[in-house]
Amino acid sequence: MPLTGPEWTRRDLLMRGAAVIAASQLPSLQALAEAKADLATDPRRPQYHLLPAANWMNDPNGPIYWMGQYHMFFQYNPNAAYWGDMHWAHAVSPDMVHWRHLPVALSPTTGGPDQDGCFSGSAVVNDGVPTFIYTGVVSVPKEQATLSDGQHNFRETQCIATCNEPQLTAWKKDFTPVIAAPPPGLEITGFRDPCPWRFGDWWYLSVGSGVRGKGGMILLYRSRDFRHWEYLHPLIEGPMAGARTSNAADPVDSGDMWECPDFFALRDKHLLIYSTQRKVFWHSGTLDTASMRFHAEQSGVVDHGSFYAPKTQLDKDGNRILWGWLPETRPLEEYRAAGWAGMMSLPRVLDLDSRGRLTMPGLPAIQQLRGPEQTGTGSDHALVIHDCCGEVSCKALLSNNPLAFSLQLQGANAGKELIRVDWRPGANKILINGEELPYLDPGQRSLEVNAYIDGSVIELFVNGVYTSTTRFYYLGSKAPDIHIKMTGAAAEVKAWRIKPISPDRLTGEIS
Repeated sequence: MPLTGPEWTRRDLLMRGAAVIAASQLPSLQALAEAKADLATDPRRPQYHLLPAANWMNDPNGPIYWMGQYHMFFQYNPNAAYWGDMHWAHAVSPDMVHWRHLPVALSPTTGGPDQDGCFSGSAVVNDGVPTFIYTGVVSVPKEQATLSDGQHNFRETQCIATCNEPQLTAWKKDFTPVIAAPPPGLEITGFRDPCPWRFGDWWYLSVGSGVRGKGGMILLYRSRDFRHWEYLHPLIEGPMAGARTSNAADPVDSGDMWECPDFFALRDKHLLIYSTQRKVFWHSGTLDTASMRFHAEQSGVVDHGSFYAPKTQLDKDGNRILWGWLPETRPLEEYRAAGWAGMMSLPRVLDLDSRGRLTMPGLPAIQQLRGPEQTGTGSDHALVIHDCCGEVSCKALLSNNPLAFSLQLQGANAGKELIRVDWRPGANKILINGEELPYLDPGQRSLEVNAYIDGSVIELFVNGVYTSTTRFYYLGSKAPDIHIKMTGAAAEVKAWRIKPISPDRLTGEIS
């Protein structure tokens, strides 16, 4: 049956991961060698998505274009395939497609403000110097905590690190946080994931937060030197989207905490992206530069599937690129045993249409990985993706007849649908995995579906506007074939084998 979304939260993973740590033992060198061999042959590991050679990863952090290279940092546990001991891993690419791993960029410092974890943040160039601003966490008594989840009590502070080395491999931390505490007088539900942006002579900083029973909010600071920050007021307050559940134990689940904010100008509007209630929401609207408050005008969901905690960057041509964490949807015990968990999404190019609505097609550079093309028409094309590694494109004219596009497993699970897109002419609706999409432009008479299949993930794009990410799993040491099925309309269908970006599934050894 179609997947509707992951049954997890970042705090769930924290608590469950801590229990696993307590029960685990350090593996032998022989076991490590065997694990590496297993990772390289695991058919569920992707072949053209970015992920570390082993262990756990989550949020993208501080993606930046610097001296002709794209640098990606991300949350990483170097010791195991579950959440915990948060570091910033580092990978570099000439094109956002082919990646090479570099040594870990940030590690917790004993006695420092990040001794219990280097949480998420951003990277900017400040006065010509690449600079991280991120959330450091330290365990404290509950009454001093800004994050309490039933397992840990963390004080969250905002920290910075700088680097003057061309490859961005030698980062120097400021030992003292640049923002040591949240604003006084607010009973906040969290204080993390700083996102800086420039306006006029000032740096501004958005920090994820909220007030229990009231809603999420984005706190706004400003600074001239990037080190001395003045709190102003909330940039925006919620609730803005979704049905809140005020009695939820986790304020992120209830919508009382908005994490991983990203705020930037796009065309003649501003765009806010944040994560809450297990989803990622976007709002486009107007920044009142006199009051420095954001007024949302259009809203939506960034991805209707297994996608969370995204981060954006500018590419070398000034395009706004979105990255996201694609979490596992299988049980912790399974991905712990597999030795890896999570991957980075493919890059998506953000834009706004004439109505201020977000569009996000995949990056065209991914097409350089295409192998020989298969083509077909209608529902009898018999096109198949082998080894769970390929791309599918389907174009159809909408009519008064229903239309359905699906990807189905072959072999032992023959006929099992992984994804499905339906056109229902009577209601003038498009559905992804049974979920009605909120709008279809009047008079729109075409449907274009693009799907990227890679090991155990499918990233689906519909008309360049809607996306839905599906994780799927299977038994055995060989990936099943995937059948492309169309019913109800004449359509042009194309499929390509995608070339792996490394000779094994380890996505580039550390150099």
